Amino acid sequence: MFTPGAIDFSKTTTFSAAERHNLVTVDALRVPCIEADDLFQSDELDILVEKLKRARAKGLGVTCFYGAHVIKCGLSNYLIELIKDGYITHLASNGAGSIHDFELAFLGGTSEHVPTAIEDGSFGMWEETGAWMNEAIIDGAMQGLGYGQSLAAYVDAHPDRFPYRDSCVFYRAYQMGIPATYHVTIGTDIIHQHPKADFAAIGQTSGRDFAFFCQSLTTLDPAGVHLNIGSAVTGAEVFLKALSIARNQGHGLQEITTANFDLLPLGDYKSPVGQDRYEYYYRPRKNIINRPVSLGGTGLYICGNHMQTIPSLWRRLQLAEEK
Repeated sequence: MFTPGAIDFSKTTTFSAAERHNLVTVDALRVPCIEADDLFQSDELDILVEKLKRARAKGLGVTCFYGAHVIKCGLSNYLIELIKDGYITHLASNGAGSIHDFELAFLGGTSEHVPTAIEDGSFGMWEETGAWMNEAIIDGAMQGLGYGQSLAAYVDAHPDRFPYRDSCVFYRAYQMGIPATYHVTIGTDIIHQHPKADFAAIGQTSGRDFAFFCQSLTTLDPAGVHLNIGSAVTGAEVFLKALSIARNQGHGLQEITTANFDLLPLGDYKSPVGQDRYEYYYRPRKNIINRPVSLGGTGLYICGNHMQTIPSLWRRLQLAEEK
């Protein structure tokens, strides 16, 4: 029988993040402002604004799964404002989304220069990020918490370590009583490189977050909204499985609205597409826009740069409230 060898993570060398050059800083985070002349325009965005207004008015859920690039684009404050305004009732992301958010909270910066860091093996080997996040996850697992809860509770318990926590999306969601869940793939995140990584704790807390996410999908019944912002793989796959669980347990979600935000042009995204076309293999097309609304809901695609589409969505909602 073949017995695979396992590398010894304790031999990994880590470095302090304090001296690292960061490509994204809290000083550069965009500040929501209604007064702007660069509103993104599309018919799909018009429809989505009305669907979000209706969902909030009726007390229905609005779940949002975002890719880590949303944080790297400096849009943290827009997510926070959408939560404050009641337009997001559950926030979800992949592991990278939690890491960039966590680093902004303690370091005031995130996003290293990967092309050079990978050359000498320093990429992702940041002591504070790896040690503190893994400590938080291990502590949370022992308390029966989810991944997002574990991180937020850790920040709350160590305020001196996190001077920029007011810009931390998962922490602000925690303060407002809104779930922030993280759906992790083992081996994709830099904290998995750290000697303190406990993969049982990571799996336990992220698994609990999946259960929280499934529960939140039931609040979309019958006509809530799900947003997928720039998560081309994890968000699309997690949503489809959670939707199946919710429907399996008696929640029809037959009139939901789903909206995918991304850069990839899809043309007529509601028409059939063959396996000889690249669009066929773009998971959000099927898992977010088309399959979930086959019973009568509405699937939308907002194609554009996040730095235009997300601020425009927030501003459109604000302007609609002023009328």
